[in-house]
Amino acid sequence: MFSGNISTTTTGYFIKPSFLNFLGGQPRLESPWRNMAWTEERKTSLMETISSYRPSCEEVPQARVLLLGPVSSGKSSFISSVQSVFNGRVTNRAMVGSCSTSFTKKVRSFQIRGQKGEDRTGLVLCDIMGLGDDGMTGLTLHDILSVIKGHVPEGHKFRTDQPVSASETVGYVKKPSLKDKIHCVAFVVDASKISAYPKGLSAIFKQLRKHISDLGVHQVALLTHVDQMCPETAKEVTAVYESRKIQDVMGKAAALLGMSTSYIVPVKNYSSEVDVDVNTDVLLLSAVDHILQYADLYFQDNASQHKGPKLDF
Repeated sequence: MFSGNISTTTTGYFIKPSFLNFLGGQPRLESPWRNMAWTEERKTSLMETISSYRPSCEEVPQARVLLLGPVSSGKSSFISSVQSVFNGRVTNRAMVGSCSTSFTKKVRSFQIRGQKGEDRTGLVLCDIMGLGDDGMTGLTLHDILSVIKGHVPEGHKFRTDQPVSASETVGYVKKPSLKDKIHCVAFVVDASKISAYPKGLSAIFKQLRKHISDLGVHQVALLTHVDQMCPETAKEVTAVYESRKIQDVMGKAAALLGMSTSYIVPVKNYSSEVDVDVNTDVLLLSAVDHILQYADLYFQDNASQHKGPKLDF
């Protein structure tokens, strides 16, 4: 076993770096499983792409993306981290905490603005109560689908004893237009808790995905807290796509959600930092760009529904 990894030299013994990784229990891949340009130029390009993005459907000014996941999965932190990139400093715009209950009780929409608070981009990130360990603490499938369909007004506070309805919900949108609806759902799961999530959560995700798909809404996923899973990534985020451990967790996340790993992107949110970092920024912006690609598919899918009949001459 050792003969191919340890050899003698004129000055002593030489041990292959890959074998050292093996001995440490954290084998690093010889080549990344996804390619990423970790440069200031790439960051600038992504910021320009996101800042200039506008939905391909003229009647919709901004793409509305719903973040949906378990309590403490990093939904609010992701929103704050994305805005921090554009602000050029770490800020907590959304309510962020570390307790086991969800801070977000209401439907809250955050308009992502360009650099230094300039004109808003074509993206709105929507946050709602997290899914609980027992299923959906405070949330039902009915309420989630009501949000996606555009019936639930901004600021609505969810109650377990009063589901969203036209008769009981103040400000209920009876006939939502395309701009009121959710155009993409981004599931958010914590990489450090993948193995600890209750078995029933997978069934909940798959049920949600089926109903959301029936509405014609595309879905992606964010794998947060990857730095807590891999010491090398915690030290340097550029190691994320060379980490075998994170690659393995990606597979577990895919099984949990019932989706291909091609829809899932790893993310490191800002937490204890006070200054932004170009590599963390690139990873965050790449996730936003990934989301926008699928949001725009929704507009392409629905474009024909908002045009007159095609005439053949």
